[in-house]
Parts: sequence; C-alpha cells; structure tokens
Amino acid sequence: MFSKVNVCVVGLGYIGLPSAALLANRGYHVQGVDISPEVVDTINQGDIHIVEPDLDSFVHSAVNSGRLKAALEPGAADVFILAVPTPFHEGFVPNIDYVLDATRAIAPVVKAGDLIILESTSPVGTTEKVAKTLREGGVDTDSVHIAHCPERVLPGHIMRELVENDRIVGGITPEAGEKVSEFYRTFITGEVLVTDARTAEMAKLTENSFRDVNIAFANELSLLSDRFDIDVWELIRLANRHPRVNILQPGTGVGGHCIAVDPWFIVHEGGDDAHLIRSGREVNTRKTEWVVEKIKAEVLRFKDEQGRAPVVACMGLAFKPNIDDLRESPALYVFQQLVASNIGPLAVEPNLKKHASIILTPLKDAAAEADIVVYLVAHREFKELKVAGNVLDFCGVAQA
Repeated sequence: MFSKVNVCVVGLGYIGLPSAALLANRGYHVQGVDISPEVVDTINQGDIHIVEPDLDSFVHSAVNSGRLKAALEPGAADVFILAVPTPFHEGFVPNIDYVLDATRAIAPVVKAGDLIILESTSPVGTTEKVAKTLREGGVDTDSVHIAHCPERVLPGHIMRELVENDRIVGGITPEAGEKVSEFYRTFITGEVLVTDARTAEMAKLTENSFRDVNIAFANELSLLSDRFDIDVWELIRLANRHPRVNILQPGTGVGGHCIAVDPWFIVHEGGDDAHLIRSGREVNTRKTEWVVEKIKAEVLRFKDEQGRAPVVACMGLAFKPNIDDLRESPALYVFQQLVASNIGPLAVEPNLKKHASIILTPLKDAAAEADIVVYLVAHREFKELKVAGNVLDFCGVAQA
C-alpha cells in the first residue's frame, strides 16, 4: 500500500526534520516544509540546523538520494505529517495557532484518501479542530483519514527512539486510526497502539505530566534539604535503596517544549480537578527562582568578603544535558535573570557554536576566570572539569 507514497512533513524542527530524514531513508519520497528560508536552504544543502546525534548523516543521505527536498510551501502528497510547535499564550493558555496555520496550508492540496497526521503535542480536542479547519478549507473530511500520533522521543536519542518506541495512534474515526497505524508499522519496530484521537492527545499530556510531578518531588526535596542542612544527593541515594522507591534527581528546574509545557494544557482545561499537576508545575517553576536567589546570595557574600564583584560563570544554557535545545530552558532563564540583576555572568554552552544575542565563553576560559562556577546543566563536558572558583552545583555534576 505504501510502496509509492509521497509524504509531506510540515515543520522541520526537532521532530519534523528527524522524521522526514528517517522516512526518506526508508524509501519514501518526502517533502519537508518550513516557514524559514534559512532552514529550507540548509536542509537542501544536506546540512542540519539543530544538534542531534546521527541526524546529520540521515539528512545528508536523504538529500543526496533525492528522496528529501525542503520547501516553503506544501505540495501534493499522500501522507501529511504536522510537526509544528504548540507553545502557550500569556497565562499558560494553549496556543495551537501553528497547528491550524499548517492545516490551512495543506488544505488546498489534500485529496481523497490522504492521511493527515498531527504529531505535535496538543491539548485535548486539537485533532478535531484540525478536521474542522480542513472542512473550512474545502476538504471533504469523510474522504480522508485524520489522526493524532504524538512523538515520544528523548532529545539526544531521537533517531533511535523514532524507530524503537511504541506509538499511539488516535483516529478521528476507527478507520482513520487503522489506516494511519498501518503507515507507522512500515518504519517503526515498536508496537503501534490504536485508540481515539482524544485519548491519544491525553496520553501524551499524561506521560509528560507524570514526569513533571515526579521531578517536582525531587526538586521539593532539594528545597527542604537546603533548609534542613542535608545533602540532597546523599538523601536520595539512601532513600532509593528501598526496593519500591525510585526518586529522580533534582535540577535547576524543568524545561523543553514537552515537560515544561504539556501539564499546562491539562491544567487549562481541567481547572481545579488538575490540582496535583498544577502543584508540580509550580514547584518546578519555584525551584528555578530559588536557584536565582541562591546565586545572588552567593554573589553578595563574595562581595562582602572580597570587596569586589565576582566573576560568575553559568555552566550550561540548554534545557537538559548534552543537547543544544534552549526551549523553555530554566538554565537560560537563570542566566537572563542574573544579567537583568547586573551580575554580568559568563555564558558557557558547549553544545552551541554561537547564539544570536548571547556571547558564549569557551569552557576552559570560564573555568579559569570565574570566582563562582554555577552548574545549571549536567553536560558531559563538565564532569571532569577543574575550576578555580567556588562551586554551586544545582544539577548534580559532581554526583554523576
């Protein structure tokens, strides 16, 4: 059924580009679509604009084979995959504007029998809004197959997990669920689980909310341990010796487009019934603010003792270790708050070559110059680093 299928992937970011490259390397003819001319040009040259292990070789191979081409506008295809951002408006109100814009963009070229797949993590009911938007664009939605299939990958391992992880397909109709699941079974080795669209949407939000709440428990322990003068890393290590206890590691906060965002999609619709999920989000946000205050206090202590302002190095800007992704990054937020407080910290991010508005300091220079070294992200490059100044470790670099 899928031997001569053309695929159109709308959105060439952290999910769309790996998906497009994987499909092209599996023999599909793929058109990748992005609103950024720079992204389109970069991909058509066989290069990548994001950091992800093995992605460069997948894209290079796909483009050289002629099976992956990027464009600014979608063309006719048999399968459309929407992989665009779903951030939120002020006040944590879900923003699905990009999803609906992508839907309007493909509507003129959708034909009977096509598969329309929403991969973007979305609030419950979004897939139904995709169908409604297609109808408004003149598409006979009874003649196409619309489903939600949320991505479930870990940055840094995307190319492997796209293939190996189980996938949930939620169809607008049972037939749509089955048709779309058949497509995924052609290129993944994990199990494909079929349900309805709303359940699939809620499943992805539930997965990330579960992780957020568990991280919040660890972060709250770190706040309490500081109050009680306890080493939180030792505390968790000992508690985890219980056969049914598995506490996660605390950090600077929670970032990324998924865990830091998705719980708000549930809270917005769930109201007071989402009390625990809201509390988890609030704890993780508070942890980041607490980190800022702890650094400021250390700066004041240094000034009082040394009679001068210290050089502060922020080690890591990404939202998690060993990637370049700054989306919703608590480490980046901490750096920005220190800048706003006229502390003038050095920014160290070994996974970025450059940044549009931040001057990056080489790792060894920062280690040698800083009076206060602040570990915000546990990048592998920091593990054996020798530093001259005082250390504030908020992510367990010394424990890993």
